Amino acid sequence: MGFKCGIVGLPNVGKSTLFNALTNSSKAQAENFPFCTIDPNLGVVPVEDERLDNLTNISNSKKKIYTTISFVDIAGLVQGASKGEGLGNKFLSHIREVDAIIHMIRCFDSDDIQNVNSGVDPIRDIEIIQTEMKLADLESIQKRLDKKNKKNFSKEQIQLLETTLEYINNDRNIEEIHKLHEKKEIEMSSLLSLKPNLYVCNVDEESILNGNQYTQKFIDKYGNQNTIVISAEIENQLNSLNDQEKINYMKMLGIKDAGIKVLTKKGYNLLNLETFFTSGPDESRAWTITKNCLAPKAAGKIHSDFEKGFIKVETVSYHDFVSNNGWPNSKSNGKMRLEGKEYIVKDGDILNFRFNN
Repeated sequence: MGFKCGIVGLPNVGKSTLFNALTNSSKAQAENFPFCTIDPNLGVVPVEDERLDNLTNISNSKKKIYTTISFVDIAGLVQGASKGEGLGNKFLSHIREVDAIIHMIRCFDSDDIQNVNSGVDPIRDIEIIQTEMKLADLESIQKRLDKKNKKNFSKEQIQLLETTLEYINNDRNIEEIHKLHEKKEIEMSSLLSLKPNLYVCNVDEESILNGNQYTQKFIDKYGNQNTIVISAEIENQLNSLNDQEKINYMKMLGIKDAGIKVLTKKGYNLLNLETFFTSGPDESRAWTITKNCLAPKAAGKIHSDFEKGFIKVETVSYHDFVSNNGWPNSKSNGKMRLEGKEYIVKDGDILNFRFNN
């Protein structure tokens, strides 16, 4: 399993259309009225990786298993969600469970698609969502810091909650909290305001290459490091085409990569994720880990017994594995290394763990 993203936004911004495109399904309704998506739709998408394709061929593996990303399409949010407006309470409980939040933002004009607010204003829309998340966090923090509940939390968690409370109450830049507290404590808190964010500007076909006034306005404020410009409608159309038709259509539009590929790359960078591989005659498989992951922890991704009984790990870099055409030549040519518990796994490593049962 890779990571889990929640797709959020105001009603009718294209969330369900994007979800259908990313997961290659029509599972999510994509109707033109608010609250169409009432229960979250979950789609698990394989992360296609050319490296794994090559490893499968080299090892003549019977099976090829990609790592995955889970996308959750969550009901449209409205102003007042933290007080239960619209489907607010359901929305807020579902979004706490994800690793990262994909904010779907309307950056197109259309007389045919309702807008819950007057005019198109991506800054206003994202600020509505951010405000509702902060208000929900305030309520959650206050409950946790109540005397009768406080004893259930560690000293570190209480410090984080108190810091976040102070930042929200004084309208300070909440991103600074990531520099003040451990990543593990932040993740454990499940606070919405502290979750990593990706911003998807949903545009029409004419704006797909160069954006428009709305995307420019958004990028001017939020930057482009975690911002993606996508046409959800075009992504959905691509799914109805065969491979060659898809290539031709993307070439005609000037699109280099499909949305899922762009989102995956941005998501991995945002969450500091990497991939290692296992490869043999039975299967070649990709595994997702965080950067600077120690070998025993990586072993635990396969099975907890691997981590508990870890002894050593046979390691070959992707380049060496391919250059030497697999395990046997990599070993005989001195490209395989035997690493211990302190080894930091690198992106693309092919690993074979030795462990005690």
